[in-house]
Amino acid sequence: ADWEPDGVTFFILQGLSSFGEKQMIFFVILLLGYIVILGGNSMIIFTLTDPKLDSPMYFFLANLSFVDIVYTTTTIPKMLFGFLSDVSTISVPICFLQSYFFIQLSITIRITLTVMAYDRYVAICNPLRYASIMTRPTRLFLVAGAWVFSALFWLPPTIIAVRQPYCGPKVVAHCWCDPSSVRQLACADTSMDNVVSLSFGVVNQLTTGLSILMSYVLIGVSLSRMAVTQRLKAFRTCSAHLTVVTIYYKVLSSSTALVYAALTPFLNPVIYSLRNKDPKVQSAKKEMYNK
Repeated sequence: ADWEPDGVTFFILQGLSSFGEKQMIFFVILLLGYIVILGGNSMIIFTLTDPKLDSPMYFFLANLSFVDIVYTTTTIPKMLFGFLSDVSTISVPICFLQSYFFIQLSITIRITLTVMAYDRYVAICNPLRYASIMTRPTRLFLVAGAWVFSALFWLPPTIIAVRQPYCGPKVVAHCWCDPSSVRQLACADTSMDNVVSLSFGVVNQLTTGLSILMSYVLIGVSLSRMAVTQRLKAFRTCSAHLTVVTIYYKVLSSSTALVYAALTPFLNPVIYSLRNKDPKVQSAKKEMYNK
């Protein structure tokens, strides 16, 4: 791509200017939300470092909280800075880095949610084999696999986009470097970009979404064979995850980038704190607060 003075060296993030006189109100709301995201998810990670909570479910939850922190940090600090300036600009290389890591981390989140669904499936449908299946090496492999796969998976669309020439206009119609918005600024045919990005996106969303759906179908079948008390107890173990997944895929269909970037990481700590009835978690929280 031509990023020399003859081409485009920076983009203007137009989405932030659309708030007009309400910019400071949205700045305060977003800042408070970001603080809650950092604080809530950090608290989950800190709480789950307790040796008493050394279980696969909590291990995956801590990883999800960490991904949420990094995921929101790729966009929200830049948004906050943009609210305080008349014109929000971003250099072309940083724009593509932001775009890549945002999508890569969103894929990591989806895979992590899929792994958590599989964990709940094993716990409910194969309880006697749970400990032998979800061993520490298996947990580490699943988490590492989520990070490595997402990092490699989104490289081809990013490389194709980076190699395009950008000679103007240079106004991105979002408050972050959304790939589809940046693609419209290329001074060349982007048909291949559109096909590749759409194909990769659909494949990832379908595979993770269908895997989660299949896990819960099998869980539902298993629950139908249990007594009422066992059914309620088993359902409670996956209710928080099911709530998070439902909200995540509902927000995913939203066209509002700000909501997509911040809402689910904001709600995850709240949902898991309210839904989690494990005495060990409550005990760990009390110990943490008493220190």
